[in-house]
Amino acid sequence: MSNIKTGLVMEGGAMRGMFTAGVIDVFMENNITFDGAIGVSAGVIFGCNIKSHQIGRVIRYNKKYCRDPRFRSVWSLLFTGNLYNVKFGYETIPNKLDIFDTKTFSENPMKFYMVATDCITGEPIYKELVSGDANELKWMRGSASMPLVSTVVKVDGYRLMDGALTDSIPLEYFESIGYNRNVVILTRPQGYVKKPESMQSLMDMLLRKYPKLVERMNGRHEMYNRQTSYVFDKAAKDEVVVICPKEELPVSRADNNPEHLQACYDIGRQAALEKLAVIKAFLQK
Repeated sequence: MSNIKTGLVMEGGAMRGMFTAGVIDVFMENNITFDGAIGVSAGVIFGCNIKSHQIGRVIRYNKKYCRDPRFRSVWSLLFTGNLYNVKFGYETIPNKLDIFDTKTFSENPMKFYMVATDCITGEPIYKELVSGDANELKWMRGSASMPLVSTVVKVDGYRLMDGALTDSIPLEYFESIGYNRNVVILTRPQGYVKKPESMQSLMDMLLRKYPKLVERMNGRHEMYNRQTSYVFDKAAKDEVVVICPKEELPVSRADNNPEHLQACYDIGRQAALEKLAVIKAFLQK
């Protein structure tokens, strides 16, 4: 039917995003496509590879460089404010070491959107990414800039931080712009309930120059729990398909153990394979 628009919604979760990487690789291997996709934080950084159609790229470069001090180090955090080195991660890797295919990205007709948080207004910003160029990579970095381990990203007149702070699972936004048959990838198991951030007071202090952002951050757990309830309520009515781990993933937020990353990726692959027939039928009905 011409009024059906299929969508893919990818939440973040830092290195839990290896689960998402496994899922989208299975999608690409099985020619599962969508009219549009939207990602938040790691869901953007890793999920963009579905538009550039680079099977295996996410797990490949993360395993190869996860223990490389040029990629991630306490020194980088201390001297730049970023645990993950910006130049190496957003310039050297995509431009030289494991090239991001901007040509395929820009030519792929699938629309690709991201969510970041506007530090000034404390509101989510939704942006369509069309080229995968250096400026758009800066937007992606803004979406994935987690408090405490990342600096605010300045781009195109905005000051951006982690999109998950204001719209962790943007299913409702995607529905609002016409995507009415959606697959949602979550990196927490069903039944997970987010609690208030244990380090919220420290984040409040460090980001005190952005009071509206701080206000939104303090209510993030409530927003997240409402969104997961919305997603699973729709799944119970067969209005969306959810792919999520059966239990907590064996990986920490900033994990640099390649075996952990591989295990998380493999769990994502298995979850996608188990629902492959369901997803194909859902997207085609």
